Amino acid sequence: GWPPWHVKQIRRWLLRRRADRFAVMTDLPRQLRLQLEAEWPVFATEILSHQQAKDGTHKLLFALADGQRIEAVLIQEGSRRSACISTQAGCGMGCVFCASGLDGLARNLTRAEIVEQLVRIGNLLPPGERLNRIVVMGMGEPLANLDQLLPALDLATSTDGLGLSARHITVSTVGLPQRIRQLADHGKPFHLAVSLHAPNDELRSRIIPTNRQTGLDAILEAADYYFARVRRQVTYEYILLRGINDSLREAKELRQLLGGRVALVNLIPFNEVAGLPYRRPADAELKRFVECLRQGGLRVKVRKRKGSEIDAACGQLRRRLQPTEKIRLADRSDTGPSADRRHGPLALERC
Repeated sequence: GWPPWHVKQIRRWLLRRRADRFAVMTDLPRQLRLQLEAEWPVFATEILSHQQAKDGTHKLLFALADGQRIEAVLIQEGSRRSACISTQAGCGMGCVFCASGLDGLARNLTRAEIVEQLVRIGNLLPPGERLNRIVVMGMGEPLANLDQLLPALDLATSTDGLGLSARHITVSTVGLPQRIRQLADHGKPFHLAVSLHAPNDELRSRIIPTNRQTGLDAILEAADYYFARVRRQVTYEYILLRGINDSLREAKELRQLLGGRVALVNLIPFNEVAGLPYRRPADAELKRFVECLRQGGLRVKVRKRKGSEIDAACGQLRRRLQPTEKIRLADRSDTGPSADRRHGPLALERC
């Protein structure tokens, strides 16, 4: 029974003025504030854990309304204030190195649950500072939940929302060709990051089992389509696992695979996870890998390690603080493109 324009006032308080109670929304009628306080929570999530690293990285573990748990990270570097957010509870891709996937996939997040991570992360910043970047690299395969992710990012870039630039948003994917094309056709200049992790199908299928249903050729063709439509350089992420994909042979294969493309290779030395047998590459191997790629004319960046003392690699904190009761998981064998309605295949290496 209240005029609908009050929605804009409430949205401004939540997204721009960091309100955590309806009572502080003083431009709303007093009776409306009392009614809202009595009937609605401002936030639908509960922060179970908040950790802060010496480098300024914050890690939040959220409990959702149904008891599922997700993680989000605030990364501060120079003038950048980046939120690394999740799109799914758990991970069903089965990447061998991924902490998020050790317990499988529970469900997709809603648009509201995605946006709330941004609000909560932004509220950690001191007065006068605000988020200016989003990296969709948290738990889950973002493109498998595109129907909820795109409306969330539209709100993040809206002048009535968080007001971020679409050019400062990175969406990472393990490589769902049809969804990459759909993202390209959405028309926003998001930055695309493809989690490659291997230069050939045989090795990639060992590291990312769902590669058997896609294959590198189809993924690269979709990434080329994205570049042609959006005109933004594609980043190819490559997590380095000692003795598995970090040799000079793989570097030469990767150089040949990506040669001639407008691309950035983002090398990620493995962030070691308790319970997994994989290790970071030796410094000498990392140096040789970088030099080989650069000799082929590729742009290369080595990701800095941040927040290591606070379980900042996605899935680590959630797994360490996992409740003892068993969470019901989706059928992990349902990983083809048609599985998207049931939360689909997912991805991750992550922050």
